[in-house]
Amino acid sequence: MIIERDVPIAMDDGLELRADVYRPDRAEPVPVIITMGPYGKGVRYQDHHYKPSWDWMIQHHPDLLAGSQHRYLAWETVDPEIWVAWGYAVIRVDSRGAGRSPGILDIFSERETLDYYDAIEWAGTQRWSNGKVGLNGISYYAMNQWRVAALQPPHLTAMIPWEGAADSYRDVFRHGGILSNKFIELWYPRQVLSVQYGTPAAPPDPWLNESSAGPAELSETQRAANRFATLANARAREMDEHWYQDRSPDWSKVITPFLSAASWAGFGLHPRGNFAAFVHAASTQKWLEAHPGRHEEWFYLDYGLQLQKRFFDHFLKGETNGWGEEARVWLNLRRPFTDAVELRKENEWPLARTAWTKLYLDAGKGALTWETPTQKAQATFAATVDNFCWMSPPLTVETEVTGPLALKLFVSSSTVDADLFVTLQAFAPDGREVEFQGTVDPHTPLAQGWLRASHRKLCAKRSTPFQPYHTHDEKQPLVSGEIYELDVEIWPTCIVLPAGCRLALDIRGHDFCRPSADGDPLGGGSGPWRHDDALDRPTSIFGGKTTLHTGPGRESFLLVPVIPKRT
Repeated sequence: MIIERDVPIAMDDGLELRADVYRPDRAEPVPVIITMGPYGKGVRYQDHHYKPSWDWMIQHHPDLLAGSQHRYLAWETVDPEIWVAWGYAVIRVDSRGAGRSPGILDIFSERETLDYYDAIEWAGTQRWSNGKVGLNGISYYAMNQWRVAALQPPHLTAMIPWEGAADSYRDVFRHGGILSNKFIELWYPRQVLSVQYGTPAAPPDPWLNESSAGPAELSETQRAANRFATLANARAREMDEHWYQDRSPDWSKVITPFLSAASWAGFGLHPRGNFAAFVHAASTQKWLEAHPGRHEEWFYLDYGLQLQKRFFDHFLKGETNGWGEEARVWLNLRRPFTDAVELRKENEWPLARTAWTKLYLDAGKGALTWETPTQKAQATFAATVDNFCWMSPPLTVETEVTGPLALKLFVSSSTVDADLFVTLQAFAPDGREVEFQGTVDPHTPLAQGWLRASHRKLCAKRSTPFQPYHTHDEKQPLVSGEIYELDVEIWPTCIVLPAGCRLALDIRGHDFCRPSADGDPLGGGSGPWRHDDALDRPTSIFGGKTTLHTGPGRESFLLVPVIPKRT
């Protein structure tokens, strides 16, 4: 292949971003796969803070990326050795202010999206390009696909956002109105600031034998002046306003054909946006795929590679390979205590045959029941330390639960507000919890949801019985002791439970966390997606007592997407 490094790409304001280009050594033009982001195109996947992830992948999949020597891998992006051999050019661009591209670092910003537009158009007009540009990448490299697609670059032809996020407020920074601070505190310094342009201590670029953060060496004062304070902005903005909306896509303008690949166990960041895109984006050629596993795992497995190749061969090369007739929804069904999955193809999301089933909370029994409780009851817990785990009766038959969930609660608080953290679990007849390898945490439960009680206001237009949509535009404080009706969105899940298993619902006023089997401080169920910012959650407000009310007139229930067997 032909490799060109630090290729300058001019932006509309005259700034030049730097890109690495890998392309076939042939005369005929080829389609392009491009990514742009802040992680440093010169940082190898196998090195530095990414090394533990790479070691995990190779340990669990020794034959990973067969046919590649793994010489040019970078975090969350495609392998050039694989894709160039398949007849594609691969471009990695350092976003403004990151890696070897100078400028002001402002992640997920409008400026960054405009830069991506310019980079796509540059790629589509090179002499070695056939004019068809595809986007393909994980996480950050998926999240920014939605926003640039809404700008409709003429040469953008198809895209694969793999385990991304879309709604900056609801998916990323504020779950149910609660600041998701812990992940940003860990991720931003390690993966972004470590390669901000001009960082003297940045990892070396092994391909250039220079710094991955460019030729300049800037002081910390200079670098601080060259970036926006992302977490501080989110902390200061409790309601959903322009700062978040500018970092979220307008679905009505997303018309690019896409394959949206979601993780069943990426609670806190990744699955919600992939499902929302399939439901709401204006594109008439869109597909949804959902899979289990660790964050980057299935992207690089042969299943993921062949899926991506077939999709792009159809849209970027014009091959007649049957993709256009494929079912629109691919679901990899999970079962307890096994890594084996069953691929089932559907045509819509949520599934049209879903039997929406209510599991009622009964505070008198401290349990979930299939019947409406006949007596009023209440249960009170200390928000910062206690929790309730409500258990259903054993399932009488094998039961599939696939889709989004919603929880109706009647709540009172001893203070003017309350944060609710909701976790769906399941337990086998012998008491073992049904858990899975998640994005990071190897002991991830089935589903999670969050809501700040003062953010309970619903959007009548966008809410559905199975997915409440909160406006987050008005704070409605509680009056101590008064009862309020709340609807909690719970992110989608998929599980096929054998008869005898029981569903469980954990409700508390702080992050779900159980002792981690391997001692990982960020293990135990919620991974790094914690909500413990003292400014956002002062104990004077969120450290009171929360009471759950059930029974007649206060019918609290979990709406469960039970999927009947096909006949």
